Amino acid sequence: ILLGFCSWLMPIAAIFIMLESKGGVIFKQKRSGLNGKVFTCYKLRTMVQNEKSDKIGTQNDDPRITRVGRFLRKSRIDELPQLLNVLKGDMSFVGPRPERPEFVLSFEQSIPHYALRHAVKPGITGWAQICYPYGETKDDTKNKLQYDLYYIKNYSLFLDMMILFQTIQVVLFGQGAR
Repeated sequence: ILLGFCSWLMPIAAIFIMLESKGGVIFKQKRSGLNGKVFTCYKLRTMVQNEKSDKIGTQNDDPRITRVGRFLRKSRIDELPQLLNVLKGDMSFVGPRPERPEFVLSFEQSIPHYALRHAVKPGITGWAQICYPYGETKDDTKNKLQYDLYYIKNYSLFLDMMILFQTIQVVLFGQGAR
């Protein structure tokens, strides 16, 4: 239902993406999901396409982000293709955000209990996303893990509904986007 409701946004966003920069409209990236299974995560492309820069994470005021990309990120429209991941069964609406496999390997070796976040399907939104700002350091990853583990331990329909409600507020008021 949500995909049908939002489907008119994606072609409009695609046109603006194509007008501003070269490259594909859909950004595909390998992510780790349930039990560490690697899957392809889909998003609308918000950065200039560059093979080398795709290998590093996003940073504050990242110069690779296009003007259209800034809007898509702020409004969270860039996340809409992940609804296809939900339909495919790779993701859920709510759960820990999926991470890139190369980062997962590093985090599992250096952060105790990091692998536990793969006990549930990753989500488009999650407890850590609404409770903790976008992080880029190892300490941020440790702090976000605490929220992910809280979610896994207290998983319930009520908690999922609360997270979805708060996510709507975040989207409407543009909080936390980069």
